[in-house]
Amino acid sequence: MAKGKNTTIFFCQSCGYESSKWMGQCPGCRQWNTFVEETAVTGGRMAGVYDKNRKSAGRERPAPAALSEISLEEEDRMTTRMQELDRVLGGGLVRGSLTLVGGDPGIGKSTLLLQVCRNLAFDGREVLYVSGEESLKQIKIHANRVGEFNGNLKLLCENGLGLIEETIRHSQPDVVVIDSIQTMFHEDVSSAPGSVSQVREATGVLLQLAKGLNIAVFIVGHVTKEGTVAGPRVLEHMVDTVLYFEGDRHASYRILRGVKNRFGSTNEIGVFEMESSGLKEVLNPSEFMLSGKPEEASGSVVVCSMEGTRPMLVEIQALVSHSSFGIPRRQTIGTDFNRVNLLIAVLEKRLGLSLGNCDAYVNIAGGIRIMEPAIDLGIALAVVSSFKNKVIDSRLIAMGEVGLSGEVRGISMIQARVQEAKKLGFSTCIIPSVCAESVKEISGIKVIGVKTVAEAVAVLS
Repeated sequence: MAKGKNTTIFFCQSCGYESSKWMGQCPGCRQWNTFVEETAVTGGRMAGVYDKNRKSAGRERPAPAALSEISLEEEDRMTTRMQELDRVLGGGLVRGSLTLVGGDPGIGKSTLLLQVCRNLAFDGREVLYVSGEESLKQIKIHANRVGEFNGNLKLLCENGLGLIEETIRHSQPDVVVIDSIQTMFHEDVSSAPGSVSQVREATGVLLQLAKGLNIAVFIVGHVTKEGTVAGPRVLEHMVDTVLYFEGDRHASYRILRGVKNRFGSTNEIGVFEMESSGLKEVLNPSEFMLSGKPEEASGSVVVCSMEGTRPMLVEIQALVSHSSFGIPRRQTIGTDFNRVNLLIAVLEKRLGLSLGNCDAYVNIAGGIRIMEPAIDLGIALAVVSSFKNKVIDSRLIAMGEVGLSGEVRGISMIQARVQEAKKLGFSTCIIPSVCAESVKEISGIKVIGVKTVAEAVAVLS
């Protein structure tokens, strides 16, 4: 095969856009100062894959298949024996899939995948764990925290993609873990490991292995300071599933969120708690998030948010105090800043509250981030409670979207929300009046339907 010619190409680090010259703003994603210079090979292995005058790389012409001829079997999915992870994956790990796991350094990505490898190995699956960052002894030290492993798990410390590809083709494992994709390099690409060209080439090779050999592949991706996976955005388009591991590394809980999933919903989350022996599943995140809720404290109310099909109860805290400055301060943690300002304006206009000379702070307790409009009513009641210094009953829960006219609008999946509140011992539930009819058959909890924020505040009196 003829050796390729080296040329210089500029890549956008955000979206992978290619250009023959450097540009300040990327035409693809409109981001500034994202172009980096790299050496590309033309006329080499990857060039000229298809030519209309010749066959494609010597392969046989594929035969199209009818949809009715394709059969699905139960064995196409492998359970990881971790309910939270299986939930996010859509019911289990799919053979032939390529899954990207991203997260901040030290958040627990390697710990999670080691536990998955351990469970799959005990189920009789052949697992290959490839590390380009740690030695075998370092992995052994890390694995001792997780528990005992059997002989079905094999370790390989290598970052050369050619050797890794040969090993995978020779051993034919059921599951492969690549930790991490930024450390892998291909000999045909002259760029440094972690560059746009290397990351894209490595992901392309792993994608071919996953589909061609029908094996499930996990790849670990580092996260930049902006919170996205390092490398081009095209990396997320190439894989089948993108999972983000979220949470404060100094806190005990972790949230695994599905951003993209070709085999299931992208709205599901899994909740884990970091312990000395690894990650422990939190099967009841509502109870976990409400632990430590203060008693007899104003500005505190419980709301219910839906994460996929899972209702999650969280505490909203608000602190309203007189401002000593000409411009009052507004600050939010865990929710949308502009949404809170909008709700404060609604309270001032529709309820006549004098909040223009007060500082207002809103916090979603537990460090979780919620953007769902269904928590609007809870935020409004928490602000009113703190402003009037009036304690809200600890067994009361509120949910509903608030409009600019002060109306409380309907929300989805109200039955699942009320059932979750009832299960955790709440006695009163304030919901939009348009949703009250659908939950009238639920007994054991008092449901109050309100049309406006004023009616909801009157319930607290």
